[in-house]
Amino acid sequence: MNIAYYIVGTVAALWVGFSGYSLFAQKQFVVDPLNDYGVPRSWWNWLATAKSVGALGLIVGFFIPVIGIAAAVGVILYFLGAVATTIRARSYKTTIFPVLYIVPVAAALALQLTK
Repeated sequence: MNIAYYIVGTVAALWVGFSGYSLFAQKQFVVDPLNDYGVPRSWWNWLATAKSVGALGLIVGFFIPVIGIAAAVGVILYFLGAVATTIRARSYKTTIFPVLYIVPVAAALALQLTK
């Protein structure tokens, strides 16, 4: 079970880290929806920082489990907020995208709690 946790945790951290990087770099596929949803541009760096810190926390959690648990919970809450934002914006076809980040993080959290 340990090896599964490390693999899933690493994949989840890389995936969330990629999301943070994409927002810092203002990649078009990230910023266009944020504009459509009405997310203020002044929030973007804070949101990117939250994702990046969450990804780093998932990795630190390999060594300090309580940090990994806190990071996973934070990242899950972050992306649940993203789900709510897509629903509020009535962009139902894009609601799946934040869910794609929640799933591996939730799996890593479950594996960590069972190890």
